[in-house]
Amino acid sequence: MTIRETRADEAAAIVALYPLMFPDEDLRPLVSALIGGGADVVSLAHFEGDTPVGHVIFTLGEGGDAALLGPLGVLPDHQRKGIGTALIEAGLARLRAANLRQVFVLGDPGYYGRFGFSEEKRIATPYPIPAQWRSAWQSLVFAEKEAIEATTLHVPGPWMDAALWNG
Repeated sequence: MTIRETRADEAAAIVALYPLMFPDEDLRPLVSALIGGGADVVSLAHFEGDTPVGHVIFTLGEGGDAALLGPLGVLPDHQRKGIGTALIEAGLARLRAANLRQVFVLGDPGYYGRFGFSEEKRIATPYPIPAQWRSAWQSLVFAEKEAIEATTLHVPGPWMDAALWNG
């Protein structure tokens, strides 16, 4: 499985994946801003030949202690082959090596729980989330670290859109 950090010249191909992976959401502006230099990110993709078929972004939060996982996606005809798992594991390994303390995600607890994520109750999202999403706000503290202090997660500008947090 070929997973590597994306390059600037691959941005258009990466952004073009998102309408195929998320036909009901327009994540292109967010992804473009994140990988186009609008934030400090770890952008990883799985390639088949020269073609990306899965992608994940980990956005580093202010202060350098935390990261936000997402979006994560795999083309529909490549799902259930371990690509998403491999992307997450590769990203978490890079973040651990970079000495981060905690990673956050707003996503399916059943999926992200497999990686050690659990419901986050001390750190607030940048904008309020719907009550039914409460258990979807999760974090993973690297075992050798302590959780960051209770606060609101500070994320860079591309994430500061209430619609990204409240559907």
